[in-house]
Amino acid sequence: MAGPPRPSRAALAAFGLPGRTARRAAGPGAVMIAAIGFGLLIGILLGLFGGGGSILAVPALVYGAGLSLAAAVPTALLVVGVSAATALLPRLRAGLVRWRIAGIVGGTGAAAAFAGAAVNRLLDPRLVLAGFAVLMVVAGLRMLRDAGDCGGDCALPGGGVNWRGCLPKAVAAGLAVGFLTGLFGVGGGFLIIPALVLLLGLTMPAAVATSLVIIVANSAAGFVAHVGDAAVDYRVAAAFTLAAILGSLAAGRIAARLPTERLRRAFAWLVLAVAVFVGVQTVLNPATV
Repeated sequence: MAGPPRPSRAALAAFGLPGRTARRAAGPGAVMIAAIGFGLLIGILLGLFGGGGSILAVPALVYGAGLSLAAAVPTALLVVGVSAATALLPRLRAGLVRWRIAGIVGGTGAAAAFAGAAVNRLLDPRLVLAGFAVLMVVAGLRMLRDAGDCGGDCALPGGGVNWRGCLPKAVAAGLAVGFLTGLFGVGGGFLIIPALVLLLGLTMPAAVATSLVIIVANSAAGFVAHVGDAAVDYRVAAAFTLAAILGSLAAGRIAARLPTERLRRAFAWLVLAVAVFVGVQTVLNPATV
């Protein structure tokens, strides 16, 4: 599976990140405290929702741990991939992963991401950011409005799949998610989970588990693609990753006890919060990279 494209100018600008960020002076203790704190937060988000870590990891490493952008990208991919794999383990035992759907959505999405990245280079970064915020608002409101699990060809009442109807939907969802991920330079669970729930009708627990599989695969491929960009500070990476693992394990246990509808609504509110943040940043910190 091909790795995700490099974060776009618009994605970097959404968090106030310039194209090249010099490492800021910070004491080793402060760096480790920041790495552990942000690692816990990202692990909790991945453990609860199967998403949210990817969009926060790079700015957390740049602003919190003081890494350069070139070093933060592979470090973030490593952290997100390992913590997502950890959050996936209890869901594997529960049989929640829809493996074929994960393969179809992930495979077609990887190819479409490059087309989205090519289009991104042709557009004004502020337009891209505005589009991302609008998409997140629509997805969040849809998930708040639609009560219960949708069901359908990809999630039949008896637990089976009608592949004649599901396959074209899964391919279309993968192409859409991949293109939008490449276009916006961010995504992960924020785009995958709404697609799995709203378009394919998966339950929220199944969507979270399936999203984690796709995130692990994309993070592994992306880490290999970016690891040569800059020297990775493996002490920071280890502290960040271990904290994220602990956060994801604790949050995974909590998620298993939460009602599906409550988990779905919590994720919807998180998506809306990200949309508001990106929208505000578009106005206050125009993308000029």
